[in-house]
Amino acid sequence: MPERGVIGWDIGGAHVKAALWRGGAVLDAAQWPCPLWQGMDRLEAVLEQARGRWPDLRDQAHAVTMTGEMVDLFAHREDGVQRIAALLAAALPAPRFFAGDAAWPAAHEAGAQWERIASANWLATARHAARVLPQREGLLIDIGSTTTDLIAFRRGRVLTASRSDAQRLQTGELVYHGVVRTPLCALARRIEWRGASLNVMNEFFATTADVYRLTGELDPAHDQHPSADNAPKDALHTRARLARMIGLDERDGSAAQWSAFAQAWRVAQLAELRAQVERVAALHDLAAEATVIAAGCGAFLVPELLAPGWSLMAYGRDVARVGPDAAAEVAAWVQVGAPAVAVASLYAEECA
Repeated sequence: MPERGVIGWDIGGAHVKAALWRGGAVLDAAQWPCPLWQGMDRLEAVLEQARGRWPDLRDQAHAVTMTGEMVDLFAHREDGVQRIAALLAAALPAPRFFAGDAAWPAAHEAGAQWERIASANWLATARHAARVLPQREGLLIDIGSTTTDLIAFRRGRVLTASRSDAQRLQTGELVYHGVVRTPLCALARRIEWRGASLNVMNEFFATTADVYRLTGELDPAHDQHPSADNAPKDALHTRARLARMIGLDERDGSAAQWSAFAQAWRVAQLAELRAQVERVAALHDLAAEATVIAAGCGAFLVPELLAPGWSLMAYGRDVARVGPDAAAEVAAWVQVGAPAVAVASLYAEECA
């Protein structure tokens, strides 16, 4: 009989990430779109897809972290944690929930521990990285579809005392910037176009996916949600969405001009992220030779966020261990789904 594995789950508001961990390594990893604000049936559908991918799913242990409790489907975050935990308990055998500094509560204990369970996926990733690299001091930079986590670590420990989203928003350790779902009007009040600075239209006309699709940096596999206007994601329609941000049409500029416009948005996002990195580095007095661990589907931006003297490592290569027999694409999904990998690893270490 094969060794029992652990499936780590990261239940988000827009995606579900999962990783199968066995024998000290990741054997498989995946991400499914899951617009949870549209109903719990979206999560049920993802679990059905996961059962199709892993027919022996019920034979594995299950470790869960979540951020999906924040969606406006729920009356409040406590309600979200309890309802997500109850659905998972009905679908999976005895799932356990990452609760930060507490033990791994079962679903029936989720209500009492909801504040520790809610939006703790960043802590799992940072704790995993810190433990794997105990001699390192540095910063986890996990740039996802919607948010960026900036978490300092030193000598095997996560440094921040923050635990809630509100606390991390105050310190700069949580930035609501991602490379897929972030509305462009959140990036800048004014933007450069053909040598002039224009006010930005504060409408949901385009997202960061349009920017990084046009720059060629966004992996199409990570571009899983509909565009802002539900139109195709080809270059023509992508340029049209960007044009609307300043009251223009795609035909009002050349392809080269719209590519330059995308770069202007990229510069604006990098400037904001760089300022937040500097804030967090100062808060924790990070060393001049700090190590940055890059994770998330936006990891391609991380090299441009490094301070002089900092070194760069990748979560999917230098923290997580991918099994030698894993499919070629698994390493990329490990990098994107770091929290799912982290909870599987931590659970295997602490409980299995």
